[in-house]
Amino acid sequence: MRALRVALLHLRVSVMNELQYRANFFIQLIQSLISVATGLIVLALIFDRTPDLNGWTRPQLLVVLGIYSIVGGFFGFGLEPAVVRIMGDVREGTFDYVLTKPVDSQVLASVRAFRVWRLTDVVVGIAVATWGLVALPNPPSLTELAGGVVMLMAGFVALYCLGLIIVTGAFWYTNMDMVQDLFTGMYRAGQYPTGVYPRWLRLVLTFLVPIGLAVTTPSQSLTGQLTWQRLVALLGFVTALVVVTRLIWKLGTKRYSGASA
Repeated sequence: MRALRVALLHLRVSVMNELQYRANFFIQLIQSLISVATGLIVLALIFDRTPDLNGWTRPQLLVVLGIYSIVGGFFGFGLEPAVVRIMGDVREGTFDYVLTKPVDSQVLASVRAFRVWRLTDVVVGIAVATWGLVALPNPPSLTELAGGVVMLMAGFVALYCLGLIIVTGAFWYTNMDMVQDLFTGMYRAGQYPTGVYPRWLRLVLTFLVPIGLAVTTPSQSLTGQLTWQRLVALLGFVTALVVVTRLIWKLGTKRYSGASA
């Protein structure tokens, strides 16, 4: 509960800061619409040539595109600003202000910055995913909807863990900007289901860089392609990833030497 109160406090501050620049909302909305429109144009070009893409139909890929936008919105809303701020603090030696607070350092570092207007990506993504679900021949059952929500949340957690593991590397190697840029570039691959990629890349995008877990897996559940056995296995993987991330964070913060060291 204490961690939740801290997160809500920082969210409130971020909202007040963002409301000073309301024009940014319309700019971000235009960017969100352009991004989704580009994806829709690509899908139109693909299905002008073929009835399906490696077994994925047009409505199913609309769901993938919507989930991709939702995940990207939440990524830009909370994870990306947190990662950027942590790396900046470690580089400048001001991370002391996090470590000396009477709050868990991982929690505080994760909730200090939010970009509220990035939630427009989430709203647009929900609209596109709903469009795809309505167009399906067989609408998803309540069980499939629940599985999709669970895997979407698990995907958020997996991306958070990966982002934190990457940024924790700054405690050993101060400049991690190149790795962050690489991760951002690989995230674009999540716009399409992992099934269209070679097997080795599917494994990379599911377990090493869990973009596929965050985007494709919820889409598979919503479209009736995900088995309960695989869902449970992926949830076990995410749980293990949370534990590993916590251990790496603890090791990283022990190596930190900042302005007060």
